[in-house]
Amino acid sequence: SERHHGGLFHFFCGAVVDRPAAEDLVQEVFIRILKYRRTYRDEGRFQTWMFHIARNVRNDHIRKRRPDQLTADTPEPAATGANQASAVGNADDVERLRRALLRLPDDRREVVVLARYHGMTHEEIAAVLRVEPGAVRVRLHRALKELRALIETMTTGERTCDANKSS
Repeated sequence: SERHHGGLFHFFCGAVVDRPAAEDLVQEVFIRILKYRRTYRDEGRFQTWMFHIARNVRNDHIRKRRPDQLTADTPEPAATGANQASAVGNADDVERLRRALLRLPDDRREVVVLARYHGMTHEEIAAVLRVEPGAVRVRLHRALKELRALIETMTTGERTCDANKSS
């Protein structure tokens, strides 16, 4: 359970929930894993099955939540590995990425988080989402394109604000 705790926590933080709610949702996943353990088939990856459960837990949570409970204070997903560490060079970039991720629609944010922060393949994500791998490729491509555009807009807006401050 310790091995999967961090990944689940960051999956929920990427789903627009605050830290205490993310901890509660992680615990709910572990409860459901125990409850539904007989439905796990050894031919699939445990991580795929676990994230399918996590997705259901998240969707249940979002359905129960009132719109005024949404928060923009969600921490960014924890980037792991040298590639992400070098790609996100400083605190401004991390914050810009976090804000851009929050602006993505839930289905696109979810695909980005699973692919980039959890290192899942298109086939694994397809199993979690119960769609075809081709659909995952299309969603991920569109999500990354939209994410890049959001970051570019934010960066340009910040440069404009900085230029206006100096004049």
